[in-house]
Amino acid sequence: GCEYTIAGNVSKYTVLPVGYCGQPRKGHLIFDACFESGNLGRVDPITDFEYDLFIRPDTCNPRFRVWFNFTVENVKESQ
Repeated sequence: GCEYTIAGNVSKYTVLPVGYCGQPRKGHLIFDACFESGNLGRVDPITDFEYDLFIRPDTCNPRFRVWFNFTVENVKESQ
């Protein structure tokens, strides 16, 4: 598998459908972890309802990823 180095937190990352141009609409999720204790490093969209989320390691012990802290905005009903 591929190993990626996750250097920082996701900051207001908007997930848009492939080939979509224009302003985000309701349902185009916005992930954010750019705040104290945020630890979301990367978001990979799989489908409109499924995402792979990569959590950054704990600051004091890089072997562990025992918590997660991020926000998701711009959801639509039933999403």
